[in-house]
Amino acid sequence: MNFQLTMVYAGAFLLALAILVVVHELGHYLAARACNVKVLRFAFGFGKVLMMKRFGKDNTEWAVSAFPLGGYVKMLDEREGEVPAEELHRAFNRQTVGRRAFIVAAGPAANFLLAILLYWLLFMHGIAELKPRLGPPPVGTPAAVAGVREGETVRAVNGKAIATWQQMRWEVISRALDKEALQLEVISPQHEISVRRLDSDLFDLEKLESDQLRALGLVLFRPRLPAVVGSVQPDSAAELAGFRNGDRVLSIDEKAITEWAELASVARASPGRSLAVQIDRAGMRIGLTAVPQVVDEGGRTIGRLGLMASEGHGEEFEMTTVVTYGPVESIARALDQTWETSILSLRMMGRMLTGELSWKNLSGPVTIADYAGQSARLGPSYYLRFLALISISLGVLNLLPVPVLDGGHLMYYLVEFLKGGPVSERVLEIGQQIGFALLALLMAFAFYNDINRLVSG
Repeated sequence: MNFQLTMVYAGAFLLALAILVVVHELGHYLAARACNVKVLRFAFGFGKVLMMKRFGKDNTEWAVSAFPLGGYVKMLDEREGEVPAEELHRAFNRQTVGRRAFIVAAGPAANFLLAILLYWLLFMHGIAELKPRLGPPPVGTPAAVAGVREGETVRAVNGKAIATWQQMRWEVISRALDKEALQLEVISPQHEISVRRLDSDLFDLEKLESDQLRALGLVLFRPRLPAVVGSVQPDSAAELAGFRNGDRVLSIDEKAITEWAELASVARASPGRSLAVQIDRAGMRIGLTAVPQVVDEGGRTIGRLGLMASEGHGEEFEMTTVVTYGPVESIARALDQTWETSILSLRMMGRMLTGELSWKNLSGPVTIADYAGQSARLGPSYYLRFLALISISLGVLNLLPVPVLDGGHLMYYLVEFLKGGPVSERVLEIGQQIGFALLALLMAFAFYNDINRLVSG
């Protein structure tokens, strides 16, 4: 990855962090102000303070610290220092259980509200997405057995109407988590409507991070493109081999290549193997030697050259659709999308805890930074959708009943409400130790997965 691209990825990641953390902490801050609790510091990041200013009637410190993975709002509290008698009524620990719970819950709530706002804007503006048009299902897969044919477009999954490939993928994964049989309503290129019934028992939850739709035989339709290079990825096997934009691939290892799909298939099947490639470059026949990079894809080793097809033949128009809604319907859809994403996140976390779902699906900051960069390169709409998804994940994570997280504090307040008195200092101390241990374990898994993805490509 070149320096300019690295800066794009780093910038997109830091911007996402800043937005999500500030919104979360603003939720706590505004709720505290609404309850007349004095806020001493609003901080983005941890560690050494890089910048700090004081604002407002309470002279609140607004600080930016060196380590940007998080933030906090520090309130007046007798447990953390002496409080003047005239300000005791503004101390956090002196508030009722309901008020304390409201202040703590406001952080995750702000993340959910941000996601709803972003989805609302996206649904109104519209975003170009791939149509749920199916390619030929691999032999022996559930889709092939069900009679799925190339060119059919999915209109509904188990009775729920869908309009994009992403919506179809979402519905299929949601159903497959419960091992439900799948019923796809499809329409053929000849406008004939049919129902295809698939057995989702073959859906492997252990490999959810890979392309599970392909395991079911649901592959995206790809137009028959000529084997002409549209772009060469920097630092790729193709760049090392000497490919240039506009090259037409004629043969690989003396086997004629006429379509882009054939080129991609040979590259995927040849990880680390030297390939003799004949190309046509401006009328001149040239021989190149290419060695596809070895890449792990969901437990399978494949080859990758780093080439993009030449487009501009109108196929992208047939492959994409722009979905837009009015302001009122967009709100309803934004609420629905946020709710469904939250529930699916919780279900996946539950499956991880029970061992039904692989911990490989857990992502750390490196993977999130990669997604941030990729979405930023695709355009503002994709980046905003990425922000909405991560904001929901942050909200859900913070509501887990783990000590040191917002959900852990809410759990303590519930116990306090039920027993009529606060939890003992000893219980709080033990809970804090357990909470930090669980978070450390979670981060260790996430970083391990990040490193493993980097090593495997």
